[in-house]
Amino acid sequence: MAEEGISRKNSYEDPWPPVRGDYQVGNPNACVAVVTLASPLFPRGAAISGQCKTENLGIEKIVANVISNCNIRFLLLCGAESKGHLPGNTILALHKNGIDEQGRIIGSRGAIPFIQNLPPEAIARFQKQVELIDCIGIEDIAAIEEQITRHSRLCEPYPAEPFQAIKRKIASRKIAFGKGDLYFGAGLVMDASAWLVMEESVAEALAESCIEG
Repeated sequence: MAEEGISRKNSYEDPWPPVRGDYQVGNPNACVAVVTLASPLFPRGAAISGQCKTENLGIEKIVANVISNCNIRFLLLCGAESKGHLPGNTILALHKNGIDEQGRIIGSRGAIPFIQNLPPEAIARFQKQVELIDCIGIEDIAAIEEQITRHSRLCEPYPAEPFQAIKRKIASRKIAFGKGDLYFGAGLVMDASAWLVMEESVAEALAESCIEG
């Protein structure tokens, strides 16, 4: 699955993962990431594992974190679906069909399946870099860990540089609603706690107004 000459230790950039969230980081050199959907499961052996309950922002975080680590070649979906949102179905649709010109995930049955904060190139990279393991509905930890072990024997790092769809930016000042510690380029920053994206100049103006107030 990979060309020779790529070292695992150079297949991701610290700090990893770049996007904060409710997840557990295991071994960044492992090649399986696990999404447990609405189930609070904690399988061993994965590069990263965590829940996903939404079909938009939650999936954006998964994509950004996965493609920033070339070691990850499989994304295992397990646990119970989040009713109404259907993030598992939406991840499958995103990987198979991509997004349309409006950012809508083609074929998703979720309520609001839109990608708004990632470029099309990030979606294309996600489709190429990882294979999906569809275990949606399975909550048995032993069965999930067996899948992780089995697929861990089958891969090499993706033969490209880590894709930094979202980069952490060390904040030198506070902005409204938190800290703008994620940098998208083109003058955009994000409050990671609130997932609020704004122009850096606007953030600065809001911060100054808050300080003056």
